Amino acid sequence: MEKKSFTFWSIFVAIILIDLLTKNLAESYLKDKTIEVIPNFFNLTLVWNKGAAFGILAESPEYVRKLFLIGSSLIAAVVVIVYFLKSKDKLSNFETLSLALIGGGAVGNLYDRLFLGQVRDFLDFYIKDHHWPAFNVADASIS
Repeated sequence: MEKKSFTFWSIFVAIILIDLLTKNLAESYLKDKTIEVIPNFFNLTLVWNKGAAFGILAESPEYVRKLFLIGSSLIAAVVVIVYFLKSKDKLSNFETLSLALIGGGAVGNLYDRLFLGQVRDFLDFYIKDHHWPAFNVADASIS
């Protein structure tokens, strides 16, 4: 396997594994509690997100939500993989890294949507009473 492909697939799979591992740990250890990591700034707290980023579509009918979110995650993952395979000889190292992060993150959240019907978020950043939407490793890698 050539170096660029090895790099892409290693990062792609690592993101999926790290994402699923951290979500499983969050689900196991944060069920009924929040852990304050940095006072007035960062907590670990389990949040079940039925929607997309920032809870978008969370209140939509379930079939609409599932169709859109599973479909868009699947399309994103396939587009990233196909684009990488067709363009890898022209991609910079930064572009290869970016595609691997986006693709791995898309698959990490796709797993949750397919098998759990929602996404597990647990990273909670805030200042005083203002909390940003909780997120996970997959979300961070997509961003």
